[in-house]
Amino acid sequence: MPAIPALGGRRSRRARQVTTQVSAPSPVAGDVHVVDCAIYVDGCRLPGRWTHATAIDEVRRRGDGFVWIGLHEPAEHEIQGIAQAYGLHELAVEDAVHAHQRPKLDRYGDTLFMVLKTVTYLAHAAPETTNEIVETGEIMAFLGRNFIVTVRHGNHSGLGTVRRELEGDAEQLAAGPAAVLHAIADRVVDSYLDVAASFEDDIDEMEARVFGPHSQVSAEQIYLMKREVLELRRCVTPLAVPLRRLAEGYTSLVPDHVRSYFRNVDDHLTTVSEQVAGFDELLTSLVDATLAKITLQQNADMRKITAWAAIIAVPTMVAGVYGMNFDIMPELRWKFGYPLVLLVILVACLILYRIFRRKRWL
Repeated sequence: MPAIPALGGRRSRRARQVTTQVSAPSPVAGDVHVVDCAIYVDGCRLPGRWTHATAIDEVRRRGDGFVWIGLHEPAEHEIQGIAQAYGLHELAVEDAVHAHQRPKLDRYGDTLFMVLKTVTYLAHAAPETTNEIVETGEIMAFLGRNFIVTVRHGNHSGLGTVRRELEGDAEQLAAGPAAVLHAIADRVVDSYLDVAASFEDDIDEMEARVFGPHSQVSAEQIYLMKREVLELRRCVTPLAVPLRRLAEGYTSLVPDHVRSYFRNVDDHLTTVSEQVAGFDELLTSLVDATLAKITLQQNADMRKITAWAAIIAVPTMVAGVYGMNFDIMPELRWKFGYPLVLLVILVACLILYRIFRRKRWL
């Protein structure tokens, strides 16, 4: 698209902005769901812009290199062309389109289909003032001998940084599409570690509030955090089996020298799993402690109510006796009878008050 000159032969500021935006790399027209499509040979990206069809044809013609296509939330009709060109299984394609899958690893002929759950930590002022702490997304990866197709769901799971880092490390990228899958899995598990560290800070703050004097933390707030920990656990725990399979030679699509890297990712995942399990146990203990504090507070309140009810019962009883309106009653017509009764009531109430204070009921 040519630049639009301003009057007098000078381009306006708006025209310069349009020119800058047009000259930036962009997806192929009609493929807005394609974030990036590139060919890598010997760890280097080939120049030019490629469609999914021309990219795989070029790799097959060369007999070397691989294609990496990145998609973001494609519709079913948008991914059908890629599925046909790359031989992706229809069941895996359906899972990639509709998402909401558990972490898993499936093998369809010469293609692997892996699902990873992504998480991000949502910043908040305090753990007891928010309704959501983590946000989840998904990354699906189709791994073949000369291609990898990644499908993302969610706005926080971008792979642009991973692609740039790999393009800066030709030796690692030369290992093929399995190296890309490892880099993605490593980035996802690293994000688990970051989220777990933020969770630990929130739980420490919650623990300090629970055991602090005059705390206002309720069991509902802790249950909310347990729900978020459970959401994190659903992302972390099921991923252990797929990573272990890749590290143990589940498929020849992962070379031997790449498997050791998957073992390292699996070790990090084990660390996160242990942390998340510890969070769940600690929150359960905090719930028990909170309920115990509530029970103790209720018992203290009941003691206070009982003590005041006993004190109030004294004047109530005396007033009830002298309110029966009989003609012959003790000291009924004595002029000091009324002050004496008030004095007796006051002394009795003070005695009861001292007794309850000594027993710490008041």
